[in-house]
Amino acid sequence: MPRVLFIQHDHVSPAGPIAERFVDRGFHEHYLTVVPEDRFSHPGVEIEWPSFSDYDVIVPLGSPWSVYDEIIASWFDGEVEELRRADEAQVPVLGICFGAQALAIAHGGQVARAHHHEMGWCEVESHNEDVVASGLWFQYHFDAIAPPPEATVLATSMRALQAFGLRRNLGVQFHPEATEQLVELWLDPIGTEEVERAGESPRVLRETTKLFAEENRLRAHGLVDRFLDKVTGEKSPW
Repeated sequence: MPRVLFIQHDHVSPAGPIAERFVDRGFHEHYLTVVPEDRFSHPGVEIEWPSFSDYDVIVPLGSPWSVYDEIIASWFDGEVEELRRADEAQVPVLGICFGAQALAIAHGGQVARAHHHEMGWCEVESHNEDVVASGLWFQYHFDAIAPPPEATVLATSMRALQAFGLRRNLGVQFHPEATEQLVELWLDPIGTEEVERAGESPRVLRETTKLFAEENRLRAHGLVDRFLDKVTGEKSPW
C-alpha cells in the first residue's frame, strides 16, 4: 500500500478532505506534527526529520508562521533539505500554503510579506484547468511567493501567485483542506484577534465556510486526483 506523509506544522492543521481523498485512492496515512501544542508559543523546537524518500507522497500543510521567521529556523532548514532530497528521488510533493512556500524556497524561489493579505474565500484563476480548477478557494496568508525559476505558474489571483508546478512538485497557496472544523480551530482562540486586526470578520469567515465547505470538499478531491494522475503518469507533468 502506498504511503503519504502529512506534515502538520502545528497542532491545529487537519488535512481534512485532502487526507480523505488520499485514503480513497488507496494510500495509508502517516502524520508528523512539528510543533506540539505545548510549544506553540515557542515553536523553535528541535526535530529529527524522517527521510521523505521513505514515502510515496509528501504533503506539507499550512503554518501560523512564515518561512522567513527566524524563530522556526531550528526545524525549517531541515524541512527544506528533505524537500530537495524528495525532489532528487522523484517523490511527489503537494505543498499547501506554508508547504507551497517551503517548496518555493527549496527550489530557488522566494517568499516575502505581501502588500495585501488574502483571507476567506477568494477567486482563483487557473492557467491550467487540468491541474487546478478556477473558482473560490479558501485563503489565509500574509505572504507572496515568487516561484522557482524553472517552475510553471498554474494559477493566480488578483493579489498573489496561487499554484505552481515543478517536476513532481505542486504548490498551492490556497487551502483546499478547508472545512468548518479547520476554520473554527484557526479562529478559536488565537486567530480571531488576527483576523480582526487584518480588517476582516470572523463571523463572515464562519458563514461563508458553512456555505462553501461541501463544494470545497469535492473540489479538493479533484485536486488530489489531478495531482496524483499527473505526477504518476508523466515524467514532466506540468
